[in-house]
Amino acid sequence: MTPSEAELWARMSAPDQRHSIHVARRFEAQLGGVGSRSAMAAALLHDIGKLDSGLGTAARVVATVAGPRTHRLRSYHDHERIGADMLRAAGSDPETVALVDGSSTDSATVAALHRADDI
Repeated sequence: MTPSEAELWARMSAPDQRHSIHVARRFEAQLGGVGSRSAMAAALLHDIGKLDSGLGTAARVVATVAGPRTHRLRSYHDHERIGADMLRAAGSDPETVALVDGSSTDSATVAALHRADDI
């Protein structure tokens, strides 16, 4: 990660950081150990937009079940776009941003990131 990406990652809760490391390891394994710096940064920061919602673990469960009924719940459900905006503002590589928001033209890498997160 770049220094500004590392600063964002440091803002994540310990459980979110652990989750991101597990996702990055699974993602790297799916890529055969040849993930680019940009791709690995995306794996580590794929949930960074969840910071915007300010929801803890229990509230995230509620958000998942209840759907985007309030501003904070909508923010949680829109975390990919919000995270991409945060990464863009931090000067992240465009491919990192595109992998986080799912707009990357590398559909195989996007799919691998989603599989790594869905386990």
